[in-house]
Amino acid sequence: MTVVETTDLTKVYSRRTRSVVALDGVSLSVEQGEIFGLLGPNGAGKTTLVKCLLGITAVTSGSVLLNGLPPEDPRSRARVGFLPENHRFPAHLTGRGLLYLAGRMHGLGGAEIEDRTDLLLEMTGMDKWADTLTARYSKGMAQRIGLAQALIADPDIVFLDEPTDGVDPVGRVEIRQVLERLREEGKTIFLNSHLLSEVEHVADRVAILSRGKLVRVATVAELTSRGNQFEIEAQIGDQRIEVPPEVGKRIAISRTRLLVEVKDPDDINVIIDQLRLRRIKIRSVKPLKTSLEQSFIETLAHDPEVTA
Repeated sequence: MTVVETTDLTKVYSRRTRSVVALDGVSLSVEQGEIFGLLGPNGAGKTTLVKCLLGITAVTSGSVLLNGLPPEDPRSRARVGFLPENHRFPAHLTGRGLLYLAGRMHGLGGAEIEDRTDLLLEMTGMDKWADTLTARYSKGMAQRIGLAQALIADPDIVFLDEPTDGVDPVGRVEIRQVLERLREEGKTIFLNSHLLSEVEHVADRVAILSRGKLVRVATVAELTSRGNQFEIEAQIGDQRIEVPPEVGKRIAISRTRLLVEVKDPDDINVIIDQLRLRRIKIRSVKPLKTSLEQSFIETLAHDPEVTA
């Protein structure tokens, strides 16, 4: 089921001297139950896209549907949670008080708010600081309590704009575990982050924006795959291994490692059988991958709008 959809979405900001195209004909869709990552350099239009989806910013042209409804319809956001970038909370509230306020704004009753607050404080690791003023929170603590307030009404879709910004490595792992738990519950996560290593760990699919245009939409596996290249760790020693031209080619070889590229992934079995016939002990066979960050850079490098 598609829960987020844009078609030819365009947003133009009019200035006195010129107009700025923040989004240029963006068409994408997000399915229920997936973690969808939005990537792009600064100024690519990521935050503007989120604001258009939530009805915070009016679109110039094109269409937006959230839960099958346009953002002008308040019902589209009835089951939505949101953690904005650079958020600010009332300094006089404690973490618990903030969640109570958020719950009341969502129309929840007192008993439900209390139950959800206790659950979310523990889930985000903020139970020890629940009664501390938010003004005393570190950046990482503020992000955690911000995530909790985004989840207070048990939303079906959660928009997170830089959720791990300022969070230490342990905290990032814990937030990742929260997102994975939400996915298991069937929730949809729309994740906007510049920390590509975190997106790589948790996202199912990602979209890459550049100068307001959608450059690519793909799964993380598709973006990080090195095609049909494989690394075989084996006790090769001085033996010479040749790859039949109809199967593929040898990229590199050493006494303990063989790098090959095959025309079809199933053809790796031909090479494995060849090694076994020579009684070469194989330790592992794994496809070669690149990082999401490197793939992101390469994608932008091949975009004529960026390289021009």
